Amino acid sequence: MSIQLYVYKRSFDVQKAERYLKERRIAYQAVDLKKHRLGRRELELFAKGRGARAILNLEDEAVRSHPIAYAPDEQTVLDYLMENPQFLISPIIRDGQKVLIGYDEAELKKLIG
Repeated sequence: MSIQLYVYKRSFDVQKAERYLKERRIAYQAVDLKKHRLGRRELELFAKGRGARAILNLEDEAVRSHPIAYAPDEQTVLDYLMENPQFLISPIIRDGQKVLIGYDEAELKKLIG
């Protein structure tokens, strides 16, 4: 299975992740969240172990000022993210059932082993 790189918009972290994978000749599939709708199971996989609020991009002012950033119910947050993927941290890197939220080179090394 190849690596999947979920992105909503180009950012410095997305560019670093792509560069890291390209330099090591690791095949990956970029999934543009503007075109591809996330399924419930994908979102649940992303939130697994950390919670739905952990995958919200709380560094973005639009996200911090939105009520969903403070919603206590996990299912409400996941429902909202299905319709509004621009609120997700970018990139989300997935290798099968293993997921890395955001870019962290040390964690990415562990993920791709």
